[in-house]
Amino acid sequence: MISQSISLLTKSIVSLSLISFIHASLACTAVNTMAKDGTVVAGRNMDWAFDMKWTLMVMPKGSQVLLSAPAKMGLPAENLSSKHAFIGVTPAILKGGNAFLEGQNSAGLGMSGNFLPGFTQYQSVTPQDKNYVSIVNLGTFTLGMFSTVKELKQELPKYKVWFDPSEVSGIPTAPWLHFVFTDRSGESIIVEFVKGEMVIYDNIANTLTNAPTYDWHLNNARNYLALSGTAPKPLTIKGKSINELGSEGAGMIGMPGDYTTPGRFIRASYLLQMAGQVKTGQEANQLIGHVLNNVDVPLGTSISTEGKATVSDNTQWVTIKDLTNNKLKIANYLNRTNYIQMDLNKLFASNKQMSWLIDGLPYSDGDLTNRLMQ
Repeated sequence: MISQSISLLTKSIVSLSLISFIHASLACTAVNTMAKDGTVVAGRNMDWAFDMKWTLMVMPKGSQVLLSAPAKMGLPAENLSSKHAFIGVTPAILKGGNAFLEGQNSAGLGMSGNFLPGFTQYQSVTPQDKNYVSIVNLGTFTLGMFSTVKELKQELPKYKVWFDPSEVSGIPTAPWLHFVFTDRSGESIIVEFVKGEMVIYDNIANTLTNAPTYDWHLNNARNYLALSGTAPKPLTIKGKSINELGSEGAGMIGMPGDYTTPGRFIRASYLLQMAGQVKTGQEANQLIGHVLNNVDVPLGTSISTEGKATVSDNTQWVTIKDLTNNKLKIANYLNRTNYIQMDLNKLFASNKQMSWLIDGLPYSDGDLTNRLMQ
């Protein structure tokens, strides 16, 4: 079921606050932009509190794409051969397969999966259904089989997306997810699963964070219409001119600076809006990096306690995806400002499956002292 309308959230404020507290340590931000030269760039922070053994994998064209129903139903499974090569990030601690939560394919389709606890309810597969896919395999399916957002909007609603906790093990929490898909035309959508239905929104904010649902965030953005990138004018009182403190940075007064999901959504979406459209792909890459820097979570700044367990959210890794030119930049927590860049055309041309732990990638210390002294 596809819904383009924006409906008011009926959950109570008390329930929302409780959900936000319990999952305070589970946060992500995804953003995208298009430069005037047509280059489309998308990026995301993976903010998480657990060691997931995050692994970057290259899947060649022709890789297996499994479409199956819950095992207990006894419905036939289908193995497809992927139409596109893709690169993605999966948690290696998951037992029994790869669940890609981030990636881009050779056709220029990008995907990011963000946590949506308290609101996600996947679809129910019936004996009469013919098309179905596990949430664990949704990333492989979408990146492996689709080229554009237009294709996804047409075809994905034909499938039931399901989750059975008895078939997933090794991860600290159930995969309650919503997704943003962006292609090299600049078209972008949000896909959620609410009350057992698939809901698709046009990504008009070019931003996705976490719970609540996307329509709630758009409604909440109406509370910040007074935000401005322009410093306020001096105020005259009894003939005396009162200027703002300092000569810089007086714009965006009132913008939330916290790490809550609503705070990050407002901060990222308004920064994108105020920055406007840049001219080149290089500038688009830098803009996405600057926006993600503004929602970066250092260790110790987002701590939550539930019972005896205390965890600290942190930006474990960051990706910047040039969907037009098939480039990928990636950095982990210890190398947050020191991206590794990959030419995906070369990786895809190898027609090989490859994988690397993100924390084990060959980051450089960036020390050019000896080179500069020559």
